[in-house]
Amino acid sequence: MDNSGAKNTCCGSVRDFFTSAKFLIYMGHALSTWGDRMWNFAVAVFLVELYGNSLLLTAVYGLVVAGSVLLLGAIIGDWVDKNPRLKVAQTSLLVQNSCVIVCGILLMVVFQFKEQLAELYNGWILTTCYILVITIANIANLASTATAITIQRDWVVVVAGQDSSTLADMNATVRIIDQLTNILAPMLVGQIMTFGSPFIGCGFIAGWNLCSMCVEYALLWTVYQKTPALSMKGGQKEQQQELKQLSPPKELENGQSPEESSQPLMIEASMVKPGAPKQRSCCYQVSEPLRTLRAGWVAYYNQNIFFAGMSLSFLYMTVLGFDCITTGYAYTQGLNGSVLSLLMGASAVAGICGTVAFTWVRKKCGLIRTGFISGTAQLSCLILCVVSVFAPGSPLDLSVSPFEDIYSHLMGETVLPEAEHSLTSLLTAVNATTAAPAEELPPLQSYMSVSLLFAGVIAARMGLWSFDLTVTQLIQENVKESERGVINGVQNSMNYLLDLLHFIMVILAPNPEAFGLLVLISVAFVAMGHVMYFGFAFKSLGSRLFLCCSPEQKVEEVESPSLPTTV
Repeated sequence: MDNSGAKNTCCGSVRDFFTSAKFLIYMGHALSTWGDRMWNFAVAVFLVELYGNSLLLTAVYGLVVAGSVLLLGAIIGDWVDKNPRLKVAQTSLLVQNSCVIVCGILLMVVFQFKEQLAELYNGWILTTCYILVITIANIANLASTATAITIQRDWVVVVAGQDSSTLADMNATVRIIDQLTNILAPMLVGQIMTFGSPFIGCGFIAGWNLCSMCVEYALLWTVYQKTPALSMKGGQKEQQQELKQLSPPKELENGQSPEESSQPLMIEASMVKPGAPKQRSCCYQVSEPLRTLRAGWVAYYNQNIFFAGMSLSFLYMTVLGFDCITTGYAYTQGLNGSVLSLLMGASAVAGICGTVAFTWVRKKCGLIRTGFISGTAQLSCLILCVVSVFAPGSPLDLSVSPFEDIYSHLMGETVLPEAEHSLTSLLTAVNATTAAPAEELPPLQSYMSVSLLFAGVIAARMGLWSFDLTVTQLIQENVKESERGVINGVQNSMNYLLDLLHFIMVILAPNPEAFGLLVLISVAFVAMGHVMYFGFAFKSLGSRLFLCCSPEQKVEEVESPSLPTTV
């Protein structure tokens, strides 16, 4: 009897976990992230394939996406704040997946009838299709941004309740899901496109998003029903009272304008003074996005975690990551795709270790100290990257102008458009120019610099992801519920701004001889970011920053304000 009772209790606890709101959020996030990773990987490949192995469309798409989030991040966050949680989650989910489905179908049509479309109206029909693909894909990315703000920055906080440890565990689990899907999803769609065709890849992604949308919708509804706190949102009661005051009798009795009674970030476009001219009302509505944008940035600047958020943004101004830039540099140094895939796998493992370490260190030392420790660990590992710049085998040559390639193009060297934008031609030319020096150097010397570089990058991922989780939870715990969306929207804009700057930096110095300078500049920006965080931590804790605390002392209650009481 005792054994059967224990088994029933165990089965009941397992069943409760798999039906809990926490697990359902993990499932929904896994499905959403898997679809996003497949699409983000595939759309770049599709655009290169469509434009004759040219990077032009991919570059335009990246610029449009980054610029859109940079300009509209605060407005998207404000929309998240102003509307009910379920409506925001459902709308962003439907828009995101619908756009991906439509874009996938459009790409299938283009792949199937590309030659016929190129002959219609001197190719303008095909050009229009390219514009539509980039536009619709950009809308999908904006909707994905709204979904991320809603689920990862708001719903997770509400489901965690007042328990900071539960919130940290949920953030860590969400980040592990991100790491795994970032590796596995591109592998799957890449295999489909390799053994099938881009046409089949488009159809698979469109079908996946159709099925995933239905499942995610059901999961969101279930989580909403299981968590009554999600139905109550900070500021909704105040908004309802303000809307009631808009009726003529109450406005005459009260005599108070909506601008005076509402919060700066919760101003409704329809809240205008009674008797105001129609032209002013129209201008008021037209200028509302600009006022929302300004109010969002001002509110972000006034947050007590402003320097912590800025420190995270500064980490985006770097070439020390596994993106197309670092991968391209690795090719110039003689590393093949097989080695790079292993390095990417090691990077993901290091990121997962950093995510797990975050939860353990936070319990032992507290949240703010965890960021201090993570930043110190990341900077220590990046010293290897600095050493790699001056190690044997480094292509750094200060006698070669970083702008030589740009000057050569501006001086009128004629290059065929296909050759100018061809990734294959570019890699062939670069490898041809670097093959001779690589053969003259001993193997150990020729690979010492790039080995130190990637050793530092991989090792630094542990501190990077732990630091990212620290700042994310600081924003979750310290930002008011009514401003949570707009503050996270501005944070995304800051991240994209620094990310754009790092691409501009590479454009200005694209040759391998200048990559060492980019590494030094990247480390300098990372150091500046952590200096900002160290200042924030010292201001928050003072002399207690370097004191060790035991878990029983409840360091979170001392270090940072508790979770908003409205949660």
